[in-house]
Amino acid sequence: MSQQPSPPGWDLGIDYPQEDEDEPFKLNNGGGVIVSFFVSNDELLPITVDFTYEVPFEGEFDGPESETIGAGNNKTFSLTIINIQVGDFSAEATEEFSITGTLVARGSVPQLIPDSREGLGQLQIPTIHSLKATLSEPVGPMNSGSDMTLTLEVKNLGNVVDRVGSVEVSDNCPLLTTDNGLDSLTTKDIPIGGQIQGSLTVTASQSHPQRNCDIEVTVSSNGATNSGGSEMSESNVRVSVEPPPTNQEDPESPDDNEDIIEEVVSSNLSFVGILPILSVILLASMNKKR
Repeated sequence: MSQQPSPPGWDLGIDYPQEDEDEPFKLNNGGGVIVSFFVSNDELLPITVDFTYEVPFEGEFDGPESETIGAGNNKTFSLTIINIQVGDFSAEATEEFSITGTLVARGSVPQLIPDSREGLGQLQIPTIHSLKATLSEPVGPMNSGSDMTLTLEVKNLGNVVDRVGSVEVSDNCPLLTTDNGLDSLTTKDIPIGGQIQGSLTVTASQSHPQRNCDIEVTVSSNGATNSGGSEMSESNVRVSVEPPPTNQEDPESPDDNEDIIEEVVSSNLSFVGILPILSVILLASMNKKR
């Protein structure tokens, strides 16, 4: 028996990534993607098709509402999906979307019996590596020859567990030094929405002049580096270095050292009364007469 040819009709299809219907459409980091789909009309009359859409992840969309496709023609359309908050969903999570076309007229004749076609696809949440570094402000200036401690907080704004890949500290004062206390951040996992902290000790040399020093810390995402990307975050603060305090004398105050010396000298002299002096003079006079 010979196979009978199928009657002419119409169809709706989706242009899948890599022409594989099991391959998901990957959203970009901004939560958007463009899906291309088509309607083929093999009938002898033009057809009018109305479209409806269902989009997951609370996304918004923009696509044609109704289109006319000529007889024996194919027509391609675009469905734009936007405003999906990818950071609110786990990395690589997938959900189904649908495009439904309903034939409402053949030529100029409305169709009373619904005739619909549906295309299905998958949307996939991307992996977001996003670290935010925040360096604490100094509580006040520091003196030459002293040190202060600053705190660096690193928060994971991505949708996957991450870690600090590297930490770089720089400043614009040659007589200012920093320790490697922030290296400990590279050994700690940061959960989604979580944060970790590290301490940075800043030391000004004894000869450091009075100056404002800008300190900058840059951290990189270990996950982004491993996946071939480069996600970094910077934070900077200004530290004021002042000369060490000195003891200054008040010119209006009396000299305390001179008072002490005068008191000591006076206390070492014995007091000689007037009667012993008169006695010595009288005895000397009597001896002279003899």
